[in-house]
Amino acid sequence: MTLEEVVGSNSNENRMETVGQALEELLVAAQQKDRVTLGVHESAKLLTADPDSVVLCVLAMDEEDEDDVALQIHVTLLQAFCCENDINIVRVSGVRRLARVLEQDTGDSDGNEPRDLHCILVTNPPVQPLRCPALENIGSFFEENRCCSLWVPHLELQDG
Repeated sequence: MTLEEVVGSNSNENRMETVGQALEELLVAAQQKDRVTLGVHESAKLLTADPDSVVLCVLAMDEEDEDDVALQIHVTLLQAFCCENDINIVRVSGVRRLARVLEQDTGDSDGNEPRDLHCILVTNPPVQPLRCPALENIGSFFEENRCCSLWVPHLELQDG
């Protein structure tokens, strides 16, 4: 491995970590303004009703979810819909980290189902737009990735 490859890969790791932090900041800011939709079914309803208000689709999946065929089909359909409607999409691993960021339960001792965080939509209606530096950072990230023909980037959220 050359020095350029080492420095380049380290720089890319730092960039992805920064983007992951920006994503977390954006989700918290959007949630505080009630601009977050959680869950595959709720997201599908919103995308059907008002796709123009959606600025970001976060598709979260961990290794244990890879065998869930029904979930894979839903996620594929959501991704296709978002692509058709020019909605930025990011795939992330780290559902537990998302749950902590959004202060959602990942299950409890009473046997209640955990909140579905496999699809998270961020809306930004033109009437009262969300003003958040993290949204601009995420937008720049997507523009850079499209220049490299990477339409659906993948982030690993750090658990900690």
